[in-house]
Amino acid sequence: MIKNGTAENRIYLDHNATTPVHPQVLEVMLPCLKENFGNASSIHAEGRAARALIDRARAKVAALLGAAAEEIYFTSGGSESNNLALRGLVELQADRKGRIITSAVEHDAVLKPAARLAGLGYEVVTLPVDSYGRVAPDDLRKCLAGGKALLVSIIAANNEVGTIQPVEELGRVCREFSVPFHVDAVQAVGRIGLDLKTLPVDLLSLSAHKIYGPKGTGVLYVRKGVRLAPQILGGSHERRLRAGTENTAGIAGLGAACELARSELEQRKDQQASLRERLWTGLRSSLEGVHLNGHPVHRLCNTLNVSFEGVEGEALLLNLDLRGIACSSGSACASGSLEASHVLTAMGVPPELAQASVRFSLGRDNTAGEIDRVAEEVSRVVVRLRSMQFSH
Repeated sequence: MIKNGTAENRIYLDHNATTPVHPQVLEVMLPCLKENFGNASSIHAEGRAARALIDRARAKVAALLGAAAEEIYFTSGGSESNNLALRGLVELQADRKGRIITSAVEHDAVLKPAARLAGLGYEVVTLPVDSYGRVAPDDLRKCLAGGKALLVSIIAANNEVGTIQPVEELGRVCREFSVPFHVDAVQAVGRIGLDLKTLPVDLLSLSAHKIYGPKGTGVLYVRKGVRLAPQILGGSHERRLRAGTENTAGIAGLGAACELARSELEQRKDQQASLRERLWTGLRSSLEGVHLNGHPVHRLCNTLNVSFEGVEGEALLLNLDLRGIACSSGSACASGSLEASHVLTAMGVPPELAQASVRFSLGRDNTAGEIDRVAEEVSRVVVRLRSMQFSH
C-alpha cells in the first residue's frame, strides 16, 4: 500500500530533495484545480477570483520573508529564480568585463548560469570555502576591491551538508561596494529565520516543494529598486518580469506552505535538530570511522551529512533503500563512474571519504522511533559492507 507517495513502514529522510505536500496545502490547491480555474489576467469574475488567490499567496510569502508583497515574483521554481536573478541582472548591465562572484559550493542552478555567462565574456570568480563549507567575508571583500563586480551570488544554506553561510556579513560587504547580492535560499527558507527588512539581500530564491508545497512553483524576491531583464518573454504577467499564465493552484499552495512554515518555524527547528543529533549520536556510538561533513554549529536543523570509512556511499544508499530507508548519497554517478561531490571536494574532504558520504535530511513528520531504526540499519549495513570489502 502506498501512503503519501511511499510504501508504508518506509522512512523518508530525503527532505532536502523534496517534501510531501502538506494536507493543508492540498486543501488550498484542490479548489483551484476544480472550481477556481480562471485565468488571473481575465477581468471577468472567474479571473478576478484567481487574481485574489494569487494576491493572498503573495502576501503570505512576503510575511514569511519580511518583505513587501510587490517585491515577490512567482516563478516555476528555484532553478528559474536563480537563472532570472543572475542572467536578468547581468543582462541589464551589459558589461562583459564585469565580475560575477559566487562560491565553490553553489547549486548547479547557480553554477551553470554563471558558466553560461562566462562563455559570453563575463568574468566569473569562484570564492573558496573553509573545511566546513563557509565563505569568508574577508575573501569577498578582497575580491570586490579587486575590480568591478556586477553581482554576488552565494547560497544561504548548502543542500548537501547543510552549512549555513554568514549571509548578513556577506551582505554588509556587498553593501560597502554597492554590489547587488543574490542569495539562493531554497534550502534555508522554512528552516532558518530570514527577515529581509534587516538582512542586506537584494535578490532571494525559494522553491515551494522544499517547504511542503507543490513542485513547479517558486519565488524570486527582488528588493525595490533592483531592475532585471525578463528571461521569459510574452505577456505582462508578474509585472512584466516573468511572462506566462500564472499557475494559480501552485501559487496558492506555496502561499499556504509559507503560512505554515512561518507558524511552525521554531517548533520544526527544535524537533528536527533534536532528531538530527539523536541520529548522529546513534551512528557514532555504534560505528568507528564516521565523519561529519559540514559545520557542527552553523548547519541546518534537519541535515546530517556523514562519511563512513571503507564504504561506498552509493552501495550504502541502495542497501538502505532495500531496507525501507530513503536518503541521498553525497556522490553522483556521472558517465558510468563515481564522481565526488563538488561541495565536499571544495571543502577539502578526501576523495575516498567524499565518495563514502550519505546525506540524511529530516522532515516535520519523522519520529524518534524512526531515527533509532535508521541508526540501527545503517550500522548493520556499514558493518556488512566493510566485511565484504575486507574479505576481498
